[in-house]
Amino acid sequence: QVQLAESGGGLVQAGDSLRLSCVASGLPFTTLRMGWFRQAPGKEREPVTTITWSGRTTDYLDSVKGRFTISRNNAKNSVSLQMNSLKPEDTAVYYCGAALNDRDNYDYWGQGTQVTVSS
Repeated sequence: QVQLAESGGGLVQAGDSLRLSCVASGLPFTTLRMGWFRQAPGKEREPVTTITWSGRTTDYLDSVKGRFTISRNNAKNSVSLQMNSLKPEDTAVYYCGAALNDRDNYDYWGQGTQVTVSS
């Protein structure tokens, strides 16, 4: 089974930066498509962006374009999300997700890390 572990969340002020990290285990990392998702209170989980084993990314969520950057380090089995110029509306639980390269659905999830941005 694939296991994912997120870290890096916390309480920050508007305009600050955070870097989230996710470490995967259980399968060769290059067989996984990775993604960052978030869920705000009262809202559905939404994708922030995703990245393939080779580093190809999907488009970013409109509200985070120009502020967030995803990257992965296959040697370390990790994926990161650099978040700059944080806004209160970025407040959410952020989840790391993984999908097998030949599957559409993200079947593996971390426990989530809370990001809270105060005004």
